[in-house]
Amino acid sequence: MGETTEPATTAMPDYADIRRINVTTLRDGVAPGHLFMSPQSIMEPGAPHGLQITDDRGRVVWYLPLPEGEYATNLRVQRYQGRPVLTWWQGEATSTGVGMGTCYVADTSYRVIASVRLGGDRPADLHEFLLTDRGTALVVGYQNRSWDLTPVGGSADGTAIDSVVEEIDVATGEVLLHWSGLEHIPLGESDLPVALAGDGPWDHLHVNAVGVDDDGDLVITARSSQAVYKVDRRTGEVRWKLGSGASTFALGVGVRFNWPHDAQPVGGNVHRIFDNGANIGMLGYESRVVWIRVDPGNGVATHVRQITHPEHLSCPVEGGAYGLPNGNTLVGWGAAGRISEFSPEGELLFDAEMPEGPLWSTYRVYRHEWHGRPEAPPQARFDGGQVHAVWNGATGVARWRLAAGPSEDGLREVDTVEWDGFDTAVKLPDAHGAAFVRVDALDADGRTIGSSPVTPVER
Repeated sequence: MGETTEPATTAMPDYADIRRINVTTLRDGVAPGHLFMSPQSIMEPGAPHGLQITDDRGRVVWYLPLPEGEYATNLRVQRYQGRPVLTWWQGEATSTGVGMGTCYVADTSYRVIASVRLGGDRPADLHEFLLTDRGTALVVGYQNRSWDLTPVGGSADGTAIDSVVEEIDVATGEVLLHWSGLEHIPLGESDLPVALAGDGPWDHLHVNAVGVDDDGDLVITARSSQAVYKVDRRTGEVRWKLGSGASTFALGVGVRFNWPHDAQPVGGNVHRIFDNGANIGMLGYESRVVWIRVDPGNGVATHVRQITHPEHLSCPVEGGAYGLPNGNTLVGWGAAGRISEFSPEGELLFDAEMPEGPLWSTYRVYRHEWHGRPEAPPQARFDGGQVHAVWNGATGVARWRLAAGPSEDGLREVDTVEWDGFDTAVKLPDAHGAAFVRVDALDADGRTIGSSPVTPVER
């Protein structure tokens, strides 16, 4: 059994200090479920950063505060050992998008039950953590290697970043596949000039996503080569290349993409790609989500459809798209600082802005139905004349009921308020001799699903 490590955390900030999204559009037809994200900014490292599950009004259901200097990505719901779990990456990151951390798996009580690093206990990169139905995880790693870079104008004793993809047995830590970008993709296929690396390592591919195709093989997205690769899951052999100067396919009208993220197979040889439309990390053309069909038999790639934002957003870095069960598409616009959901016809149903401040973004965003229930009961906390009903991570809470009285066994209901985030304030009544209180979490049918201990009032 692989050893499980616990993620580092810090003190929970006041709910009012948590940076939250600002929802500007919410229409009928939005898919059910919560939003999963990690708003953060490298420009404001001292501001509260953390993992968030929110509702469609931006109210926070669950928050995991991160220590200063740490970041998190890819918070989402997956399945492990037949059960729904919460997964994410957490660790340190450079300004060039290289992560050094650990991937975590938590149960519906938010208890970490597994953690994953690369083989040899090497750090995992921030870009991908995908669980499979084989009990394995697909993880990306960036590893510096001494490499002869003279074929691309570098030095013979240069240093390159090797984009590694590993498939790892979650329970044992055994490495089942190790794929090296440097060993499988020629240096000359990278579109990132080696001179831009300066004295640092050259980022040959910058792999940022891995998906599993219908046949079980892998689909790998590489930003620096502006390409998507189909890779044999057993041997690591590259079966085809899409989008780069070395493309296996002739590119039809509307197919070419720039500095992409998050290519995912969606069935029938169609792949959904977040096309940044950027120019090596700078603002460029309008970003889009594009669906492309590849035909290995005829060697042609054709445009199927695309989504763009009504405000013509340009996203220089980050970004991704997620297909929802009702046919909608959820889009995280990366550094453009927006989250949107579109109907199958392309109508904008949901739109939200990242928190105010410089360069706030979330690497990806997901929408899932999730039923979380913390192991600890709700708590009643006090701030002046208010009681705060706090139950971080509990889903399905519709209202809070406040009971108060002069003694522990003399409580009676004095107020009921709508749930307004995992920390909901209720005015403490002046009457009723409120020396003790209890808060009860009620579901939409008025049933009690959790109660705090009876708590003496702090004034």
